[in-house]
Amino acid sequence: MGEPYDDYEEEFDPSTVDFSDIEERFKVELPSGFETVVVVDNVPVVGEAKREKLLAVIKRVFKNLSIKDNGLHMPMDSKTGESKGYVFIDFETAEHAALAIKQGNGHKLDKNHVLAVNHFDDIGRYTSMNDAYEEPVEQPFVEKEHLKSWLTDPRARDQWVMMKGDDVSIYWNNKGDAPDLDHSREHWSDMYVSWSPKGTYLATFHKQGIVLWGGPTWGRINKFEHHNVKLIDFSPNEKYVTTWSHEPFITPEGESHHLAIWDITTGLKLRTFPIEAPAASGAQGTVKFDWPIFKWSFDDKYVARQAPGMIQVYETPGMGLLDRKSIKVEDVKTFAWSPSDHLISYWTPESGNIPARVTLLKIPSREVLRTKNLFNVIDCKLFWQPAGDYLLVSVERIKTKKSTMTNFEIFRLREKDVPVDVMELDAGLEVVNIFWEPVGARFGLIAQEGTAGVCHLYQMVSANAAPAAVSVKLLKAFEAKGINQIIWSPKGRFAVLAGVRAFAGELQFWDVDELVCMNTGEHYMCTDVEWDPTGRYVVSSVSWWRVQSDTGFISWSFTGAQITKQTVPYFKQFLWRPRPPTLLSDEQQKKIKKNLKEYSKVFDEEDAAQSKAVSREVLERRIKLWTEWSEYRERVQKDYDAAHEARVQLCAYDPDAKDEGQSESVEEWVEDVIEETEEILAR
Repeated sequence: MGEPYDDYEEEFDPSTVDFSDIEERFKVELPSGFETVVVVDNVPVVGEAKREKLLAVIKRVFKNLSIKDNGLHMPMDSKTGESKGYVFIDFETAEHAALAIKQGNGHKLDKNHVLAVNHFDDIGRYTSMNDAYEEPVEQPFVEKEHLKSWLTDPRARDQWVMMKGDDVSIYWNNKGDAPDLDHSREHWSDMYVSWSPKGTYLATFHKQGIVLWGGPTWGRINKFEHHNVKLIDFSPNEKYVTTWSHEPFITPEGESHHLAIWDITTGLKLRTFPIEAPAASGAQGTVKFDWPIFKWSFDDKYVARQAPGMIQVYETPGMGLLDRKSIKVEDVKTFAWSPSDHLISYWTPESGNIPARVTLLKIPSREVLRTKNLFNVIDCKLFWQPAGDYLLVSVERIKTKKSTMTNFEIFRLREKDVPVDVMELDAGLEVVNIFWEPVGARFGLIAQEGTAGVCHLYQMVSANAAPAAVSVKLLKAFEAKGINQIIWSPKGRFAVLAGVRAFAGELQFWDVDELVCMNTGEHYMCTDVEWDPTGRYVVSSVSWWRVQSDTGFISWSFTGAQITKQTVPYFKQFLWRPRPPTLLSDEQQKKIKKNLKEYSKVFDEEDAAQSKAVSREVLERRIKLWTEWSEYRERVQKDYDAAHEARVQLCAYDPDAKDEGQSESVEEWVEDVIEETEEILAR
């Protein structure tokens, strides 16, 4: 026997082992530190005299992107005194460097110079490539899902999402029938869910960040790593999304940034900002947060925010400050974008001898389109009509030391020189809120008149059709006790007047064309009311987040008829899936409305066929159940007959034998004495 194993020693030389296969398999490329640097080739060769001019031209090519201070370097040849035909650019972030390649590569400076832009790190990799050509491996084509497939539903149904407890479910709406479940998952979102403005994406919230889902199988489209996001805001055309969290990003400079703007398609983080939530106040620590902080232009081209003494407008996708400078507006209180034009409206309060002022500013030229001076102003609120034709400014003024008054300043954007109409309201009318009709030029207001709640409906009158003194026509004024919202149908004309959250849940269904209340309803402790995209259905709901009893939702027709009522334990959220704007022209829509009866016949036939199909399904199900029952009876009877001998032995007689004279009938007479009387007779 040899020596014990524990006593066996042998020197090991690692250099004798070949680890090359393992190193190649688990090779990790470490960052080089030049992720923010790009190289711009095919730049004109110039002398020292034209150097600064050429650099200014290069800067304009990447004007939307943030370049570091002294981040532009053009090497010069010491022998010739001329540039070498390329430029190094160092950007603020790696994301901006990636965008610079997309934006600048192939840019034509002149007919002889087309820029070629590459990452600095890629240049090194290209120089170390093998000169021998290797045919690339052809990757299999993977077809992506159609993100708007739900719009191709043969029955043109809408979808809605419901969150109850930890479950999130998406359903197809089936007119008067039970909805069809399309998709459902447990723990799909840790907080709440949100649709993008055109319904393409469903956003869910997670500890790690935000995830967007879509397509017929509800696969993951993209994710955005921002820990514990609480608030999000999509741009109108779904190109970008803004996220905010109390847990900040830490920048390379050590700053804490709480807000981020992302590119939805690429998933790139375009820029972050150091915006914190205000400190909690009140007995329960309520935080008031003016969201969204960044407001988008109608076409996603610009996004703006309000800062002390200024408005900052950023250009997408580079997120660079417009013209590299803010719009100086001393003591600006609030601002809003036009829904249809590159216009910003804002107001400033009185300061010394300078009156309060409402201003319309063109972007990007910064030209003042219109201003209106106001006096004795306490507060202003800006309400844009959805088409961008009017801007209604609700102005609260000082009337006496103890009372105020309200009037409206209405800007007519489509008329020459933007005239402003002044609309005086009755004294003592305290405006609570204003609601524009989504389609048309009508608006409604909810106000308090003493202790009574009132509702006014108005119609804007065109300048050509109206007398000089009439610009806004009062359609109807009526008492609206217990009402605090006007929820217009997305197609206009119809509206629901509702008392939600702090109110009892009264609902009034109005036809504003006819100025009649079609119906009334009640949903006690109602917290939310939402129209479907077609304007045919309304859903009122009670969310567990606000009320912990009688949670669920009620579905109504647009006329106020109750369709269904669902009591759902731990019900949290109900959201209709938005639809993108129609692709039909105005003429095509008018033609459809004109021939609506012909189209309605087709839909009536489809509804009847669907109803018959449902009836047939019910009948077939009943026949199936009867057949199964008959087969079960027959099978059990056979088993019973087969056990006949066992029953006879067990009972010592035949329990199945029929009565054929072997038994006798016994009758028993029972007499009951009801009353007994004794009488003595004489002899």
